[in-house]
Amino acid sequence: MKGTMKTAVMTRLKYCEIQQRPIPEPKDDEVLVKVENVGVCGSDLHYYESGRIGNFIVEYPFVLGHEAGGTVVEVGKNVKNLKVGDRVAMEPGKTCGKCEFCKTGRYNLCPDVIFFATPPVDGVFQEYVAHEAALCFKIPENMTTEEAALIEPLAVGMHAAMQGDAHLGQIAVVTGSGCIGLMSLLSLKARGVSKVIVVDVMDKRLEQAKKLGADYVINGMKEDTVARIMELTDGKGFDLGVETSGSQICAQQQIKAAKKGATIVLVGYSASGEMTLPIGMALDKELTFKTVFRYRNIYPLAIDAVASGKIDVKGVVTNYFQLDDIQEALTACVEDKANIVKGVIKVAD
Repeated sequence: MKGTMKTAVMTRLKYCEIQQRPIPEPKDDEVLVKVENVGVCGSDLHYYESGRIGNFIVEYPFVLGHEAGGTVVEVGKNVKNLKVGDRVAMEPGKTCGKCEFCKTGRYNLCPDVIFFATPPVDGVFQEYVAHEAALCFKIPENMTTEEAALIEPLAVGMHAAMQGDAHLGQIAVVTGSGCIGLMSLLSLKARGVSKVIVVDVMDKRLEQAKKLGADYVINGMKEDTVARIMELTDGKGFDLGVETSGSQICAQQQIKAAKKGATIVLVGYSASGEMTLPIGMALDKELTFKTVFRYRNIYPLAIDAVASGKIDVKGVVTNYFQLDDIQEALTACVEDKANIVKGVIKVAD
């Protein structure tokens, strides 16, 4: 397909503009996807606001966005699994396929991953993208491309639940009720966890958690979080914790409120990359710590969970924006975190 497309380009810190760029041509093993919906991720906002996450530093110009759903409009000559007209969810990370991590199925740990919107790789806040066909997963007729875009953050939440071996009979605590916290809540519920307690300091996010199935919510600014968790668990503490906020305070509270022998899954990144935690207490309780880096082998499972109605990903979204309004959209998502839980960019209707 020849021609140009609208592309949202970050040209300096906290500034994004619409430019015209050539429509990419798919390689033999790729498909060209007309992008229809892209979720606004916390990492997009970090890059927009700060210009970096850890050692990943933005060099301008740069394109954000990695949670995408759309429709195939062209296929490379070697592509057999997709055809023009198929609607897909795009897994954003291409790995080497040769290292020990790829060969053992842990490809999210591949040191040579090429990931949308992770410097220096451009993202998908644009009208078309060429992507490896094997990383484009066809969605069924009863799913929308908005839901397809939300498969990416859902995969993170599902990976967290699986890392913690979430199951029936457990009481779980999720600290942080942003998008990943809410996706973790939905994943825990889908895996049969009996009670889920969600902790945050923003009432709008806690209201969203309640709507999505949280059994109890705690505003850490208004209540003693650890005391309330102990009260809700009859003084025993929780079985499984999922920490998504990246807050040292929340991580400490997780350790203090955990039942002996519990598992805590660390998902959120702290601003500094470091935390001081009560490890002596963790040792006394013989806690198990798990960590999460993106996800692996989850897209088909996540798509099935949404298509079957087990998980309502659209319930996480609070705000919609148009691609032409990308500057206003990103600024609003940064400055109004108390009210905007999850934004979606509508690239095409």
